[in-house]
Amino acid sequence: MKFFVTDLLPANLKSNPLSYFCNAPELDVSSETFSFKPFSVVSLAAEISEVKFPSEKLLGKQAEFLFEHVLNQSTAYQLLASNVQIQGPTETLGELDYLVHATKTEEVKHVELACKFYLLDKGLGSDLIQQWIGPNRKDRLIDKLEKLKSKQFPMLFAPETKAVLDSLAIAATHVEQQLCLKAFLFLPKGVKRNALPENFRKCVVGTYITPSEFTEHPTAQYAFPQKKEWLLPPAQLSNWYTYEDALVHLKKCMHERRSPLVYKKTESALEKFFVVWW
Repeated sequence: MKFFVTDLLPANLKSNPLSYFCNAPELDVSSETFSFKPFSVVSLAAEISEVKFPSEKLLGKQAEFLFEHVLNQSTAYQLLASNVQIQGPTETLGELDYLVHATKTEEVKHVELACKFYLLDKGLGSDLIQQWIGPNRKDRLIDKLEKLKSKQFPMLFAPETKAVLDSLAIAATHVEQQLCLKAFLFLPKGVKRNALPENFRKCVVGTYITPSEFTEHPTAQYAFPQKKEWLLPPAQLSNWYTYEDALVHLKKCMHERRSPLVYKKTESALEKFFVVWW
């Protein structure tokens, strides 16, 4: 599965991490059993300027940083509060990711943010929603949705949350709850994205392969971004390797049982894929 450079990088946004994040695919998982509608920031991309990428932060914290900057630069929303800690008598019960005011409709929204990289493994269940798992098999989409549904979204209505909402003059019953799920989906080599429903199909950004499928291309260059670089535009990656050097790096990853994200760059195209150890 090849993605031409212009597909991944809008012409005027080739190196802006904030715009790159803003335009990243968003997965709509709303259904009869998961009633939370999607919250999108894609339409806000035109309003934002550049920002220094927080390379020292972990990926989840990078996503929060970028998301907050998008909201703060937008005229469509006002960020009322972020990462609101809900305290019990002896411990922290949880937190609300974001409380947001929509300037046009005057609505208040409770938005939960997730930024995930998932690979399709049909052996994980009969339903598509069960078949997505992280590259190192430590995180599943179905588990994340269950946590959101059973713990994170209900926190808005916990008795301990009322004092926080009162301080912001917000009534929980008047708040709409939404999910912003930035989802980067990868398919096994040979599986066509057209076989997926549209909401999943539009989030497919690459494939995944086994080490034996990592074959040589005479003129290609390869990059192995660290996890803290996964949200960077490829144009900002500085270390590109020949196939021989890439193979050495790949063998090290396999020995460590770590599935690396790889970019393969030729004159005409840019491919994005994981090489899995399992």
